[in-house]
Amino acid sequence: MEQEILSLAAEKATDRLREFLQTLGEDDLAKLLRKEAVRGRAAGALLRALFRGSPCSEEAGAHRRLKIYVCCIQLVESGDLQKEVASEIIGLLMLEAHAFPGPSLVALANEFVGAIRKGSLANGKSLELLPIVLAALVTKKESLAYGKDELSGEECKTQLINALCSARWDQQYVIQLTAMFRDVPLTAEEAEVVTQKVLKMLSKLNLQEIPPLVYQLLILSSKGSRKRVLEGIIAFFNELDKQHKEEQSGDELLDLVTVPSGELRHVEGTTILHVVFAVQLDCELGRELLKHLKAGQQGDCAAVCPFGVALLLSATRIQRFREQVFDLLKALVFKSFKDLQLLQGSKFLQNLVPHRPCVSAMILDVVKNSVHSWDHVTQGLVELGFILMDSYGPKKIVDGRAVVASSGPSRTPNQQACQLGANILLETFKIHEVIRQEILEQVLSRVVARASSPISHFLELLSDIITHSPLVLQSCSSKVTESFDYLSFLPLPTVQGLLKAVQPLLKVSMSMRDSLILVLRKAMFARQLDARKSAVAGFLLLLQNFRVLGSLSSSQCSQPASLSQVHVDVHGRYSSAANEAFCLEIMDSLRRCLGQQADVRLLLYEGFYDVLRRNSQLASSVMQTLLSQLKQFYEPQADVLPPLRLEACILTRGDEICLQEPLDHLLCCVQHCLAWYKSRVMPLQQEEEEEEGFYQELDDLLESVTNRMIKSELEDFELDKSADFSQSSGVGVRNTICASLVMGVCEVLMEYNFSTSNFSKNKFEDVLSLFTCYKRLSDILQEKAGKGKTKTASKTTDSFLSLKFVSDLLTALFRDSAQSHEESLSVLRSNGEFMRYAVGVALRKAQQLKETGRVSGPDGQNADKIFQNLCDIARVLLWRYTSVPTCVEESGRKERGKSISLLCLEGVQRILSAVQQFFPPRVPLFLRALDVPDNEGEEADVGLTQRAAFQIRQFQRALLNLLSNQEEDFNSKEASLLVSILSGLSRLLEPASPQFVQMLSWTTKICKENSREDALFCKGLMTLLLSLHAACKSPVALLRDLSQDVHGHLGDIDEDVEVEKTDHFAMVNFRTAAPTVCLLILSQAEKVLEEVDWLITKLKGQASQETSSEAASSQATLPHHPGEKAVVLQLGTLLTLFHELVQTALPSGGCVDALLRALCKMYTVLTALVRYYLQVCQSSSGIPKIMEKLVKLSGSHLTPLCYSFISYVQNKKSRSPKRAGGKKKATSAVAVAMAKVLRETKPIPNLIFAIEQYEKFLIFLSKRSKVNLMQHMKLSTSRDFKIRGNILDMLLREEDEEDKEDSGEDAAPEPREQSREPAKKRRKKE
Repeated sequence: MEQEILSLAAEKATDRLREFLQTLGEDDLAKLLRKEAVRGRAAGALLRALFRGSPCSEEAGAHRRLKIYVCCIQLVESGDLQKEVASEIIGLLMLEAHAFPGPSLVALANEFVGAIRKGSLANGKSLELLPIVLAALVTKKESLAYGKDELSGEECKTQLINALCSARWDQQYVIQLTAMFRDVPLTAEEAEVVTQKVLKMLSKLNLQEIPPLVYQLLILSSKGSRKRVLEGIIAFFNELDKQHKEEQSGDELLDLVTVPSGELRHVEGTTILHVVFAVQLDCELGRELLKHLKAGQQGDCAAVCPFGVALLLSATRIQRFREQVFDLLKALVFKSFKDLQLLQGSKFLQNLVPHRPCVSAMILDVVKNSVHSWDHVTQGLVELGFILMDSYGPKKIVDGRAVVASSGPSRTPNQQACQLGANILLETFKIHEVIRQEILEQVLSRVVARASSPISHFLELLSDIITHSPLVLQSCSSKVTESFDYLSFLPLPTVQGLLKAVQPLLKVSMSMRDSLILVLRKAMFARQLDARKSAVAGFLLLLQNFRVLGSLSSSQCSQPASLSQVHVDVHGRYSSAANEAFCLEIMDSLRRCLGQQADVRLLLYEGFYDVLRRNSQLASSVMQTLLSQLKQFYEPQADVLPPLRLEACILTRGDEICLQEPLDHLLCCVQHCLAWYKSRVMPLQQEEEEEEGFYQELDDLLESVTNRMIKSELEDFELDKSADFSQSSGVGVRNTICASLVMGVCEVLMEYNFSTSNFSKNKFEDVLSLFTCYKRLSDILQEKAGKGKTKTASKTTDSFLSLKFVSDLLTALFRDSAQSHEESLSVLRSNGEFMRYAVGVALRKAQQLKETGRVSGPDGQNADKIFQNLCDIARVLLWRYTSVPTCVEESGRKERGKSISLLCLEGVQRILSAVQQFFPPRVPLFLRALDVPDNEGEEADVGLTQRAAFQIRQFQRALLNLLSNQEEDFNSKEASLLVSILSGLSRLLEPASPQFVQMLSWTTKICKENSREDALFCKGLMTLLLSLHAACKSPVALLRDLSQDVHGHLGDIDEDVEVEKTDHFAMVNFRTAAPTVCLLILSQAEKVLEEVDWLITKLKGQASQETSSEAASSQATLPHHPGEKAVVLQLGTLLTLFHELVQTALPSGGCVDALLRALCKMYTVLTALVRYYLQVCQSSSGIPKIMEKLVKLSGSHLTPLCYSFISYVQNKKSRSPKRAGGKKKATSAVAVAMAKVLRETKPIPNLIFAIEQYEKFLIFLSKRSKVNLMQHMKLSTSRDFKIRGNILDMLLREEDEEDKEDSGEDAAPEPREQSREPAKKRRKKE
């Protein structure tokens, strides 16, 4: 049979072939096709013959063709055919498909839909034919029957695609079906339908099938559904990550984890590669990705997730999008931290905005996930880390040091972003070995190249990297060694930080240590002073960290090693023994520094104590060095006064006089090293008498210096009152240097004698004698300095007393009640100046810690020691203040200056502030130390709120006692300090606790019932009240009440209007209302406006997401959104606040400027709200009634009054005071007045522009909402920007006639008075 068909076809006997085929039944044809196809011999030739004999022009032929197609499709799907045969058959079917009539194409397409719906496809090979069928269908213009309807070919194709996408797809055909749609001509709507279907199928596939499906989907996205594809892919993987995290977090579900972590990450990595590859080929896809993730910044979009961030980072490999992606990520990180800061500071926002995932956690998740072969993400992570550190690192330097960032939650967004960058780099360094060298190179290059800017953050990162893996970094040691060559050119803090960071490497790499030694030796004799100082700092660090055999362990030292966190230490017994020769060699090098400049010697003296503490076996060498140096300036004969050769300490070169030897620092170093040696080393070496020689000699020397310093008079130093201390003469400079040396020596000897006194009365008398010398010199210097800058500088000079000694001294002076000590301590206690001096030093130490993050003296950078000493000092000062109230001390005091009790209170305030800034985790321990002495037990489970509340009650009582006094007896300074302490303690209270409620009600009561005219006290108390309100609720109602009080006390801008006084708060009175309270109100109002503006922006983002999604309906206006109602209520209350203030007769200056700026901000926020309603408003639903009320209120109660206030301000400025004096005075007065007018009226045009913008968008909203919102707005006629020719001519004439004094005096104010006179007259008539 088949031979006959083939022969007829070969003979081209089409008619006979057609007649023969008509004689065959459908089953015969099917069997014939199956037999030939399975044999694989002439299946193609047979098909061609069948098509030749079945022309589509005849109905029978078309029907036969359809049956042949159906039969062939079934054959191909059966799996019985060879691949080549199946491909040939499909190829022939595709070639002949366009010849089909429309109804046959519809029938054939329905066959496919039916097969897919039933799941009867075996291998999906036949799906290659479907795109050809659908494409052929589109070309049919005639109406075709589809179901019960008559449709065109295009419409039929749409219906078929809808039917195909509504059918259930078998899991194994999803990828093939998606690939099939690539070749189908789709409209945008059809592409959307197909995309939605494929995205729904993602969750039903196995993990390994997802990347190929995503690949097909991305190709499909070129047909117009890019945004939907990207949204769907990112949302799917975000949901998958959440499920995986939940499964891993539940312990009871560990056995039921459905997806292994590694497999999921590999799938995500492959998917990211597919997306990035698609973006390279289709730039529009990349733009959609950026647009989608930018939109995610505003609302709670799922785009900002670990997978989305990884996608962005991988896209940085594409040069076209690189800069845009990093800018987006940088903005995303900073905005996240800024939003977090705003949320943490506002209870109003916390109640409205749900908790948002932290971007920093997402990025660190990406770092953690990148271990699963995400090499395409790693480079982006490294670059992002450095971009964050470069952009948000510390920007300024205080006292040569970068500002120390606190580790508490109060860090700024900049600091948090910088820390995130460091964390990214550190974690990436730990995970990826390939990238380590690049990270290290970049960090070192920044340390070396950015000498002029703060690089503490890079040094901390370098330290963390080296600490984590010093052995691994041996392979990169050449890079570190190269950086040593630049040490001579780097600032001293940078050198110290770099060398501290690389200490662990020096311990495992001898070659690196040798290289450093060579560099330091060269620097020791460099011409630059900074290079020599760097060499000294480097050698001192080496001495501290290479311990000699037999040195005290860290537990025996006064502080643990600063690098005790080093994980690797290869120094065993032999290397410790070898270290001794190494350290002694360094000591020889350092001795040569004792002949260099004062700055180099000073650095050496400050470092020797730390060397001793860390390397006790070097004690003999260090102490002998110090002793020999001290002997150069010591008079050995016991009867020679003074005992020290001060002339030898001063260097004279021509007219230049400078300090050569910092003798006070040398003596201080000797005293501290000797004290440490006697307390730490000698008890362990009692049997070795030979070691005692040098310390006994030093003891005798210090005793001799003490006795002779007491006997010496100021005349012996040539420093009496008649001496010259001016800085313009050489003698004056010399005398000033000598005086500072003598004062320093006195302080050092005071500490030495007190520490060795064992409460001896004679020793304490010596201490007092030394203090008398110190005080006399201090008074002379202050008297000579007069009112110059030197006086200010002398107050802030550092003290040589150590923080530990200050703590011991104050404890002895105020708390020591031992009977045996009473007589000796009475010597010191009887001297009020000495008591005040001791407390003053404690104040200076606390201030130094706040400003620089460290204190001078031994253990000045040991956080544990500093904290312990601060606790002891604060406890003593607080006890003294509460035991001897200020009022009691003031009544019997004759000395000038602050009382001791007031100084003690100031000390408590400074220490509390410093502890909260630098030791936030230890605040509970600090409060406990204030409450209970160390030797008493207490329950450790008492919470922070309870401890803070206990202290708060104590200070509340003190403030109430102050307020009970009369106004003339009121101590403003003490009250302000108490309020400052209460503010600091109140921040420790939990806002939901009853203690916080009590604090708020107490503060409110104080403000309502007490009236004080002191501006400083009022500002502190009102700031406390506002901060407490903001921590638990929105403060707008409080601000409104305060503004009413201010209006009542200052009066109205219309002099004829009498304002009814509202006494909400007695603390607001005529003296405090402006500028103090007014500026506080406006400052807080601007904060509230900032919060409201942020919330409106967030609402806009949410609205745009909802309206862009298919799920958004006509209710997209969010009429019942709680955030929307809260915004309107906040603005309504603020509007009443401004309604009061714009009617208030505020004095010229800061209050007026601040009010104009705040009004401008108010109208800007109102405009933003109107634009939000423009975005979401639909004409059918209109706008909420509450919004209409707000607009009405703004039109009736604010805008007209704003114009009146502007007129008031301009009238006030125009009234220039009468000038007296000559022509020059008159001219200068005019110039000053004009400059002031220009400065103070500058915000007025901005305000008017903001009002007009508000009204402009109100008109747009009225048209869209069909509500007349402008009926409450009255355009003002009071403003007129025309240039008045007559006034201009008058001013020009005045300028020409300036030489005439009379006309010059009268003409200047006249134009303004004329231009404003009618308004003034009208007001009087009214």
